[in-house]
Amino acid sequence: MVLPVVLLASPRSFCAGVERAVEIVEHLLDQRGGPIHVRKQIVHNTHVVAGLEARGAVFVDELDAVPDGATVVFSAHGVSPAVREEAQRRGLDVVDATCPLVTKVHAEARRFAKRGDTVVLIGHAGHEEVEGTLGEAPDRTVLVESADDVARLEVADPDRVSYLTQTTLAVDETADVVAALKARFPNIKGPASDDICYATTNRQDALREVARDADLVLVVGSANSSNSVRLVELARRNGVPAHLVDDASDIRPEWLEGVRTVGLTAGASAPPRLVDEVVEELGARDVQVRETARETIQFTLPGAVRPR
Repeated sequence: MVLPVVLLASPRSFCAGVERAVEIVEHLLDQRGGPIHVRKQIVHNTHVVAGLEARGAVFVDELDAVPDGATVVFSAHGVSPAVREEAQRRGLDVVDATCPLVTKVHAEARRFAKRGDTVVLIGHAGHEEVEGTLGEAPDRTVLVESADDVARLEVADPDRVSYLTQTTLAVDETADVVAALKARFPNIKGPASDDICYATTNRQDALREVARDADLVLVVGSANSSNSVRLVELARRNGVPAHLVDDASDIRPEWLEGVRTVGLTAGASAPPRLVDEVVEELGARDVQVRETARETIQFTLPGAVRPR
């Protein structure tokens, strides 16, 4: 087998919101010891979750699994007001690891609903971020996943409609849904700045750059990671075979048959070391970095875990 050239997309792997969320749990474990309860997966990556579990983090689906008065961390994907109210009622010590960019979307949902709009949320049903955003104004918010959903949408007043998006969507597909909304509701209003986060956009742009010259694309990430799955879909829409791998052990030899150039990236919740392990597994004869942006954004930690 000819050893492939690897085109390494940059940016890739952890974004600022993921780094912040993981650091919050790590600091709590250092400061207070285990167990530290986390509602849902702190970020959508099996390796991150397993590593934190080994240190004493306990991941639960709902708050009823958290003992009264215990510390609980809200994941990077955010929660609805109903979950916050339940935590307060139970006397739980809450540390909020919600990504600030998700918090921005929640604030927009409240603002749009308060002014009397029907709020159209573009996103994937059942995703934790979507569930949290829907909970901000459940009586005024409707979910659409595609342009076909827009065609079937019924609203109280077509002149009082606004839209928001999940932060981890495919940029091009979301643009199609927004265009359909604007065609159906000409007076629709959107957020002042895009809801799809900078990290999602940057990783998609970088993937396009490597996919142009790749025979195969590998995306490191877990199956429940929305932004990782979107990267696989994007590569395939650009005509390149693509696979999602949790780590190097998922790579199948038959994928590499006849492949001379592999495009490699990782979703925003995948640790960088997993990418290094994939490069090693591929036995690349050359690794070329294709950088399309440089990320310098950092989010501050909440006061509860900030070093004193």
